[in-house]
Amino acid sequence: MSERMIDANGAELCVETFGDPSDPVVLLIGGGASSMDWWQKEFCALLAEDRHVIRYDLRDTGRSVSYPAGKPGYTHDDLAEDAVGILDALAIETACLAGISLGGGIAQRAAVAHPDRVSSLVLMSTSPGGPGGPGNDLPPMTPEVAASFASEEPGPDTSTKEGLFEAFLLGERMFAGARPVDEEELRELSYRVFARTKDIPASLYNHFAAAAGEEVRPRLGEIKAPTLVVHGTHDPLFPLGHAEALAREIPGARLLPLEGVGHQMPPKEFWGVVVAGIREVSGG
Repeated sequence: MSERMIDANGAELCVETFGDPSDPVVLLIGGGASSMDWWQKEFCALLAEDRHVIRYDLRDTGRSVSYPAGKPGYTHDDLAEDAVGILDALAIETACLAGISLGGGIAQRAAVAHPDRVSSLVLMSTSPGGPGGPGNDLPPMTPEVAASFASEEPGPDTSTKEGLFEAFLLGERMFAGARPVDEEELRELSYRVFARTKDIPASLYNHFAAAAGEEVRPRLGEIKAPTLVVHGTHDPLFPLGHAEALAREIPGARLLPLEGVGHQMPPKEFWGVVVAGIREVSGG
């Protein structure tokens, strides 16, 4: 296996690299409860034709350090420092940070805290301020998603690989937007995640139990790194207004809408346009 363990920001993290180390670097940052497996190898290989691509397991996912379920030993600020710590561990001076959902929030935090280390930003399916509604000016999640979050019904038994697949399938169907979910592909992904993950309950809950830290939105105007905002037009968790706010509040940012896409990894039919956008913003 090409994965390896490194010490980054005092945490043991699992990373995998693709492409020529002399090419411009793109660090892929996964979403909440998502190991590196969600960044498909084929997507990484496509991007790695002229970029040095790094994907990694966030804390509590995959083979990276794990904490007791419900008791994460870190904050979202620590997760942002982990991203910079990976660059340190791999002797990389600067990189394009490409993050999705929670990973997009991590990328924003890293760009504000370490502007000298972030050469560019790609913010996918993410938000400048979390769920919209009372307390901010961002559009709220759909009633269906809100009802799902509020439900006390027990979910699938994720102690088995079939149960984890069922949990992933429920989530992907809820967030998928106007495009169907590829169930067989998702099954293969869920089996890989199940096999690689140290503690499934911790991987599913701890990112959302961790303290978010100081709000980043008031400092978005400080970001000087070229920024691409990639967002589905049918995102039920963070409707398109979240992306429009990011593009408006980060100087010079460009918005790339993906028609019919929900709150999800870019579907294969959009890989070409997404990779082209990453290449354009990351330069080199």
